[in-house]
Amino acid sequence: MVAADVDNAITRRTFGKLAVCGLVARALALDSPRKLNVGIGAYTYHGLTLDAMIAQLKFLKISEIEMSRGEFMLMNHPGDDMFQTARGKLDQAGIRCVSYYSATITNDQDLENAVRFAKILGVRNISGDATGSILSRIDQRCSQEDLTFGIHNHFFKSKKFAYESPEDVLQALAGLSSAVGATADIGHFASCGHDTVDAVRKLAPRLKLVHLKDVEAAGGEVNVLLGKGIAKVPEVMRELHRQNFSGLIAIEYEKEGNVSQDVKADVEFARRLS
Repeated sequence: MVAADVDNAITRRTFGKLAVCGLVARALALDSPRKLNVGIGAYTYHGLTLDAMIAQLKFLKISEIEMSRGEFMLMNHPGDDMFQTARGKLDQAGIRCVSYYSATITNDQDLENAVRFAKILGVRNISGDATGSILSRIDQRCSQEDLTFGIHNHFFKSKKFAYESPEDVLQALAGLSSAVGATADIGHFASCGHDTVDAVRKLAPRLKLVHLKDVEAAGGEVNVLLGKGIAKVPEVMRELHRQNFSGLIAIEYEKEGNVSQDVKADVEFARRLS
């Protein structure tokens, strides 16, 4: 074999090896589970100013949040300027707001305000706990505006709430389009005595967002570090992996005082499971 033929043979073999390696690498990449999208529910930092919250988010390298600070909720009658200011600061920090927690939507004016605020923030989802006939109008407006709406379950120690179980949420969703789904708060499901994995599994076809929190015991709402309570956080994250869930998993930690170290621990814990 002449030198040119030897060189060509080596080149062909090298090319073949590289091609096989490329196919294997591609197959491994396709086979690897997609990472879950871990972010923060902004209510976690309700004790901080907006600027201090953003500094914490940047320190933790959080890129996506749900805007759920109390001053932005409908019952506190926020103005457009508050949302515009927040949007500017978040954009400058490289943090994307993907959902707006409106709290209760009771009438058409609330709905129009929620849609407008969502548009200012640039989000694709609104979370809230609307009940009754307003849900059909939420469905219509969100469909028109290319938004989604997630019904948020909740625990209240002193009263029965409309959405305590996954069945409560599914019953409300019956007859509504896919624009309306669930923002599943696993901490509140646990507080209400429901199995969190079962809840997330039942809501899977309509799941828009997950609030990731852990609680000390059923019948109460004392927040603890993720994995330290009864909310079965690792099992929930495995179920979300099974579903290939692509929405935001927003860590929420509802405690007073300086929560920075606890939230850091929660973020690290959730990322290990993501």
